[in-house]
Amino acid sequence: MSSARPRIRRSAPAGRRARFALTGPAALLAAALTACSGGASGSAEVGGDGKAPDTSITVNLRGEAAAPGEPVKVTLAHGKLKSVSVKPGEGGPLAGKISADGRTWTSDRVAAPGTAYTVEATDADGGSDRARFATAEAGKVNKLSLAPGKNTTVGIAQPLSVVFDHPVKNKAAVEKALKVSTSNDTEGSWGWLQDYSGKDRVDWRPKEYWKPGTKVTLDARLNGVDTGVDGGWFVRDYATTFTIGAAQVVKVDLDGHRLSLHRDGKQVMDLPMSAGTPGGEKASWRGTAVLMSKEGTINMRSETVGLGDAYDKMVDYSMRLTWSGMYAHAAPWNANYFGQANRSSGCLGMSDANASALYGQVRVGDPFEMTGAESKGTVAEGNGYGAWNVSWADWQAKSALK
Repeated sequence: MSSARPRIRRSAPAGRRARFALTGPAALLAAALTACSGGASGSAEVGGDGKAPDTSITVNLRGEAAAPGEPVKVTLAHGKLKSVSVKPGEGGPLAGKISADGRTWTSDRVAAPGTAYTVEATDADGGSDRARFATAEAGKVNKLSLAPGKNTTVGIAQPLSVVFDHPVKNKAAVEKALKVSTSNDTEGSWGWLQDYSGKDRVDWRPKEYWKPGTKVTLDARLNGVDTGVDGGWFVRDYATTFTIGAAQVVKVDLDGHRLSLHRDGKQVMDLPMSAGTPGGEKASWRGTAVLMSKEGTINMRSETVGLGDAYDKMVDYSMRLTWSGMYAHAAPWNANYFGQANRSSGCLGMSDANASALYGQVRVGDPFEMTGAESKGTVAEGNGYGAWNVSWADWQAKSALK
């Protein structure tokens, strides 16, 4: 590429000699302009050395394959900037701020991969100039999945959960790009963990259960964020919104073999059930699990949860509580044990009628608070939504920004 800068003509006030520069960490993309006389003749104004005054612009990103992931910086050599616009090929311009001395403009966000940008700037004296650059394509692209779904209504224990396709080494950079807002300034924190699938995951949970009616928005401004080695770049933004429904809690007494639904602090349902057989892998989990999905009638096979060929059944009113396969569901084959003993393969089994009644009342995001000695341990953070089994202080410590 030639080091010579192209000459461009522009109009400027008569007698003006200004140096207008968009600068960066090196001598980068540049365009030289000739200041012209405002007189009728249109002849070029010349300085004392007989040459037209040179006004140059540079950008801290240059050419057709500039490195993405850096803010765009625009600096004026003399005078003060009035406005700067940095527009990608698609979408609106990057927001940014002019420094207190009027010399430098810096974008709030970084340049994204595989994007062409046009820079336009004006100074306080009415001069203007333009430059262009493009960023290199991402060698690897990272993507994510979000829960809960957009415009849904969920229970008071539902966290915001983000699972990434590829590893995230630059956790702080990613977390900074995740903006959570609520209608009532709910206190909460991000916490990084490993999903049951083995993938990197970050959840945002409030300090305490959500207040009913809270509106929650996630604005994930990730376009242009590098997730690090083996992770790749984000090449788009993400967003989701959801609303918190009624204050419902399902309380499970494993040792007493009963399950009760509480709404707004009042018990509205009390059901006999049979949980997992104690003393081994068939035992149920204790702690707080969050209802992940209402799956209706599904095929349950013991081999998928490491229990050999113990069962292969079509099961009605299935309510998933963990990724490892713990559900609440109808289990009419276990009727002799409801309210009497725990004899299931780990799930919370009820009669058809009671399972149907519970299924009709609970909402995804409702907490199941399970207590009792007849368990095999506490629900892990990544096994569904087990963040409520971590103290608030310990959860805050899982943020990459603490």
